[in-house]
Amino acid sequence: MPQQTHDDILHYHQGGKLAITVTKACDTQQDLSLAYTPGVAVPCKVIEADPLAAYNYTAKGNLVAVITDGSAVLGLGNIGALAGKPVMEGKAVLFKKFADIDAFDIELNVHDVDSIVNTCAAISEGFGGINLEDIAAPQCFEIEKKLQERVAIPVMHDDQHGTAIITAAGLLNALELGNKRIETVKIVILGAGAAGLASAKMYRDLGARHIVVVDSKGVISTQRSDLNPYKQAVAIDTHDVTLSDAMHGADMLLGLSGPNIVTREMVRSMAPHPIIFACANPEPEILPEIVREIRDDVIMGTGRSDYPNQINNVLGFPSIFRGALDVRATKITEHMKMAAARALAQLAKEPVPYYVKAAYNQPDMAYGADHVIPSPFNKEVLIWVASAVAQGAVDDGVSDIKDFDITAYQKHLRSQVYLDHEYDA
Repeated sequence: MPQQTHDDILHYHQGGKLAITVTKACDTQQDLSLAYTPGVAVPCKVIEADPLAAYNYTAKGNLVAVITDGSAVLGLGNIGALAGKPVMEGKAVLFKKFADIDAFDIELNVHDVDSIVNTCAAISEGFGGINLEDIAAPQCFEIEKKLQERVAIPVMHDDQHGTAIITAAGLLNALELGNKRIETVKIVILGAGAAGLASAKMYRDLGARHIVVVDSKGVISTQRSDLNPYKQAVAIDTHDVTLSDAMHGADMLLGLSGPNIVTREMVRSMAPHPIIFACANPEPEILPEIVREIRDDVIMGTGRSDYPNQINNVLGFPSIFRGALDVRATKITEHMKMAAARALAQLAKEPVPYYVKAAYNQPDMAYGADHVIPSPFNKEVLIWVASAVAQGAVDDGVSDIKDFDITAYQKHLRSQVYLDHEYDA
């Protein structure tokens, strides 16, 4: 992949990455009377009588608000709402490209929990869902919880749940390949921010019993007196103090911290057939080539596209919101998130489509150590994940769709994803 220069990148972002497209004709006097006054009065009155009619007569059902306060942007930290706008625009681009969902980015120049919740709740009527983005922990946990209690549309903080869902999928498959059970393995999570704590919760829900979370001060143990309530929830009674202590005998490392923190000695000390998901970007906690020099029994993933098993949140949020929007879900439940993770895990075992092999120039790509997570280019991701999430919403009773036919829905998604000649994938 050619290296992009500073000027190349700025040129790409010149003028922004989004625009509004008109979906109905507005070329004649009659068109104008339909698009605006007096014609709009008719759907307005219908919606006044039945608020759910907004899903039929407006874009609400395919519209997500991407909202940030700029307090924890990518790997850039607290750069402020305006500086974070290019990222939020990028998120909206991914919604559109990977799930055909329209998204508006909204940057809030407020940072306290109640101000963010109140603002989001006040504008929520016009949207089908809210994607919270790049909001610092621990405020993000409280914001998501309080906001979901206030609104009747799905709310998801992708920084928390996206990473948890995708790494959970990879973990399930990697454990299967290593002939290990999640109930007996030792998992180390390096990084106790939004993604780390959400991942710990999801792994526990999957059955993990031995999870060690490590923050910048060391192992989060019951002996520490400096823990907020969210870290207290993952504190364990252990003699481990440092990351090096925790890594000894570990079956899995999930890295959500910074570059080059994991040493060769730490990797050597891990259990046989370990799993390393080193997700720091652009430089992971340890590079795959260094790991390969040390041992050959590791299943490894990173956040980068130039290594196998890319842990990319685009595998999650577009399809999750697609499924939630299409059944008019009022929230995204834990069951729906787990359904997304299991769908991704199962899809990785399916034959890899020809176009994915071509994109990576790997004609022999198949389920195995270098493919425990589907590729972001796999069009089947939308079909598998969206349908699993939609069915989960119906099963949990958080959908307004009563007679849901998952087979018909999958057929619909397939018709949206593939051209006629591409069906043989």
